[in-house]
Amino acid sequence: MSSSLQTDHAAQPEFPAPTANIRSGGSELGYQIIRRNGAVTPFDPTKIAVALTKAFLGVEGSTAAASRRVHDIVEDLTGEIVSALTRRAEIGRTFHIEDVQDQVELALMRAGHQKVARAYVLYREERAAERAKVTPEIIPATPSLQMRLEDGTRIPLDMARLTAIVSEACEGLTDVSAEAILAETMRNLYDGITEDELAQAPVLAARTLIEREPNYAFASARLLLDSLRREALSAVHGGAQQATQAEMTSRYADYFPAYVRKGIDVEQLDPELARFDLGRLASALKPERDLEFQYLGLQTLYDRYFLHVDGVRFELPQAFFMRVAMGLALREIDREAKAIEFYDLLSSFDFMASTPTLFNAGTTRPQLSSCFLTTVPDDLEGIFKSVKDNALLAKYSGGLGNDWTPVRGLGAHIKGTNGESQGVVPFLKVANDTAIAVNQGGKRKGAVCAYLETWHIDIEEFLDLRKNTGDDRRRTHDMNTANWVPDLFMQRVAEDGIWTLFSPDETPDLHDLYGPAFKTAYETYEAAAASGGMKVFKQVRAVDLWRRMLTMLFETGHPWITFKDPCNIRSPQSHVGVVHSSNLCTEITLNTSRDEVAVCNLGSVNLARHVTAQGIDHAKLERTVRVAMRMLDNVIDINFYTIPEARRSNLRHRPVGLGLMGFQDALQTLRLPYASGGAVQFADESMEALSYHAISASVDMAAERGRYPSFEGSLWSKGILPIDSVQLLADARGVKLEASSTLDWESLRQRVKTTGMRNSNCMAIAPTATISNICGVSQSIEPAFRNLFVKANMSGDFTVVNASLVHALKERGLWDEVMISDLKYFDGSLASIDRVPDDLKALYATAFEIDASWLIEAAARRQKWIDQAQSLNLYIVNPNGRKLDSMYRQAWERGLKTTYYLRATSATHVEKSTLKGTDGKLNAVQVTPVAMPAGVAPNGKSCSIDDPECEACQ
Repeated sequence: MSSSLQTDHAAQPEFPAPTANIRSGGSELGYQIIRRNGAVTPFDPTKIAVALTKAFLGVEGSTAAASRRVHDIVEDLTGEIVSALTRRAEIGRTFHIEDVQDQVELALMRAGHQKVARAYVLYREERAAERAKVTPEIIPATPSLQMRLEDGTRIPLDMARLTAIVSEACEGLTDVSAEAILAETMRNLYDGITEDELAQAPVLAARTLIEREPNYAFASARLLLDSLRREALSAVHGGAQQATQAEMTSRYADYFPAYVRKGIDVEQLDPELARFDLGRLASALKPERDLEFQYLGLQTLYDRYFLHVDGVRFELPQAFFMRVAMGLALREIDREAKAIEFYDLLSSFDFMASTPTLFNAGTTRPQLSSCFLTTVPDDLEGIFKSVKDNALLAKYSGGLGNDWTPVRGLGAHIKGTNGESQGVVPFLKVANDTAIAVNQGGKRKGAVCAYLETWHIDIEEFLDLRKNTGDDRRRTHDMNTANWVPDLFMQRVAEDGIWTLFSPDETPDLHDLYGPAFKTAYETYEAAAASGGMKVFKQVRAVDLWRRMLTMLFETGHPWITFKDPCNIRSPQSHVGVVHSSNLCTEITLNTSRDEVAVCNLGSVNLARHVTAQGIDHAKLERTVRVAMRMLDNVIDINFYTIPEARRSNLRHRPVGLGLMGFQDALQTLRLPYASGGAVQFADESMEALSYHAISASVDMAAERGRYPSFEGSLWSKGILPIDSVQLLADARGVKLEASSTLDWESLRQRVKTTGMRNSNCMAIAPTATISNICGVSQSIEPAFRNLFVKANMSGDFTVVNASLVHALKERGLWDEVMISDLKYFDGSLASIDRVPDDLKALYATAFEIDASWLIEAAARRQKWIDQAQSLNLYIVNPNGRKLDSMYRQAWERGLKTTYYLRATSATHVEKSTLKGTDGKLNAVQVTPVAMPAGVAPNGKSCSIDDPECEACQ
C-alpha cells in the first residue's frame, strides 16, 4: 500500500484536492492537533482532503474522470469529518492525530467506500507496527506539561497522582491495563490543560477501550469517581479536596454527616434526615460498592440523579443510596435499622427503586410514585382540570396514562351551546403540548399516553395522531397513544364481522362494561342504531379497522395494542371500579374514575443477581422481595401528592408494582437461549417465585400494619390469586389457558383470605430503561438488542458490549480484533460470523433474530402470575400485515393484557466501522418502532432503543 493513504499533516497532494468549502471548523476557530511526539500544531482541514484524494486515487486509479469524481466525493467526506471532529472535541479544542484518522476511517465506512476503507485500515496497522519496531511513540517529558488553574496560574502536572489514580482504577480487573489507559491519556494531554480537562482525560481514554474489553467499563467508572470525589468533597467540606478510593474508606464517615447538613442548608434535603443517627448510618456505608459501577451507570447517576447546587454535585454514590433509604424509612419505628437494610439492598444492586423514588426520596418534595392513571370526564371544566392535573403530576417525574374514552366524539350534540362537538382530538393536542411544557425540572420530558376504546366514533382519527401528514392541529407528535381493545372486537375480527362506532354521550355505560355484560349492552346499542335510535354512529368492517390499527402501528409506532377485558376480568379490584387504561409504559392496570387517580409505586428485582449456573437462589430472592415490598409500601405513606384524587386512591388501595430486570443476563448465566422451551420455562418459574414471595410479603405486612382499606370484596378476599384469575378469563372467553404451578399456593391462599393483603396490587414489569443502566444489567424482560453497539440516552453515547459473550469467546480463543470488526460489520450479531459455534449463536441471538412468538409465549407464562401487566416490546424482521396480524392475535389469545413498542429491523442502523478508540461519539445504533428509513423516527427525529423520552416509569 502506498504512503498516499497516510492522513499526515506533512503529506503533499499529487492531484488537485478540494479546499474551497472545508475550512470551517479548522485552525481559524482555534482547533489544534496533538502530534505523536506531543507537539501541538494548528488543525488544517485541507490536509484531510489531500490524504483522502491520495487514498481514492491510490485504490481506484488516476484517470481524469476518476479525478473529477474523487474531487466531489472528497469534498463531501472532508466536510463530514471536520464537522464530526469539532463536534466531539472534548478536551481543550484539540484532536490527536489518531482521532483524525479514526474519523477518516469512519467516514469512508459510512459512505460505503469499503475498498478504500479496508486499504486504509490495513495501512494504519502496518504503519503502527513499523513505528513500534523502530521506536516507541514519544511521550512528552512530564516537566514540559503544566496544568492551568482557574485563576490562570500554572503548576506542574502531577504525573505521579495521575498514574496512581489510573492504577487504582484497574486493580482487580481482569485484562485491563493501566499502561494502555495512561498511553491513551497522554495522547490527549497538552501544556496548559485545565484541572477539569485533566480529570476527564483518563475517563475518555478508558472509554475507548471498552469495545475490546468490557472490564474497561468498570475502570472508566472508577476514573469518573475520582472527578466526582473531588467535586463533592470540595462542595461539602470547602476548599480544594481530593481523595483516592482507598482514602474514602475512612473519609466517607466524615463526609456523610456534612453532606446531610449541606443538603438541608441548601433546602434540598428534608430536615428530618438530620434527626437520624448519622454516625450509625455513616458507619454502615460500604465504600467498596463504589467500585461496582460500570461507566454508563455512574455517568447516568452523575448527570441526572445526584444532588447538586448550580451544577456542582455534592452527593457521592453511597450517600445517594443512603439518602434514598433514609427517605423510605422516615415512618419506621427503628428508622436507622430499616434505613441500613434498605441501603444494603439498593447499593448491592439486588433491587432498585424507580427513577422518581431515586430522584426525590429524602428531599423536600418526596414525589416517589412512578405512574399516574386518570379518566378524563366529558365536560369542559373536567377536561381542562385533567390537563392541569397532568402538569402537576408530571412536574415531579410521574409518567401519565389518560383514559379519554368518556369524551364525546366528533359531531355529537352539545346541549349547552346547541352545537356540535369537535371530538377528542383537539383536546389531545392540548394535552400533548402540556407534556412538552412540563419537563420534570429538566431531568426528562413530561410523558403521557392517551387511551381510547376501539368503539369510540373518533377511533379512526385517533389512529392518525402520530402521522406526519395532514392537519398538524389534529396531530400529537410527542404523545404516546394506545388502543383499549375489548374482546368483542377481536371476536368480530376473527368472524369478519361488522363493527359499530359510537359516541360515548349516547352509550355511556360501555365505558364501564367488559366481558359478557359489554357484549350485551353493545349489541343493544347496535340494534338501536339500526332502528334509527342513535344520532352519531358508523359501521365498519372489523377486519378493515384491525388492519388499519396494525398499519398505523407499523407506520408510526402508535397506537399500541392493549386489551380491556383481561385487564378487568383478572383485576383484584373489580369490586370497586374499572380499569379504563394502562399507563405510559403499559404495565399498570388500576381502576380510575373522576374521583380517583390511580397511582403506582415501582421497583425492580435484579434477577441476574439471584441466579447462578445451578438455578434461582430462592432464599436470597425471598429476602430481597420481602424488603423491596416494604420499601414500596412505605412510598405510599411518605409520598408527596400533588392532587387530592391521587392521594385518596393510593391510600385506599395501596397498589405497588414489583418487577424485574436482568432477565436476559439470567438466561445467559443458565446457558438458556431466549428462543427455547427452557427460557419459556424459566420465565414461568422465576415469575412464579417472584409472585409467591411478593404476595407473601404483602400478607406479612397486613398482619403487622393492617389490610388495605378496600380489601373486602376483592378477589384476594375470596382466595382468588393471580394464578386463579386465569380461569376467570378462560371462562369468559370459553377457552382454555395454561395455569400450571409448582409452589405451595394453597397455604398462601388461605393466609391471604384470613390475614388479608396490605396492597391491592403487587406486581408489574416496567421497562427499567434507566435503572437497569445503573445496575449494569439488561433491561426488564428484553432480549439483548445487540452484542456490540452504541447506546444513546440523555447522558450521551456509550459503547455497550455483551460481557458474557466476550467471556465465552475468550474461553474458546475467538475474541480478537477480527471478531470486534465482524461484530460491528454485522450489527452486533453472531449469525453471519462463520467461526462462531452454533451454540453461542443461539445463546447470544439478538432481539431481531428471535421469533416474536417466543417473546409472547414467555410473557404469557409470566402474565398468569402477575396481578397487573408487563411492558412487552415486540421485535419483527421484515414486517408485513400477515406477520403483524399473527403476532398480535397470538398475544390476545394467550391472555396478555398489554403490549408495548413494535420494533422492526428495516429501521435499524449501526456503524460498520473497525475504529479503535471512538467510543461515545459514533452515531448510536438506531431503532425506530416502525419501518422507516435507517435511523429516522416517524417524527423525522433520530430515535434510539433506549429512548430518553420514554423513561417515565423507571
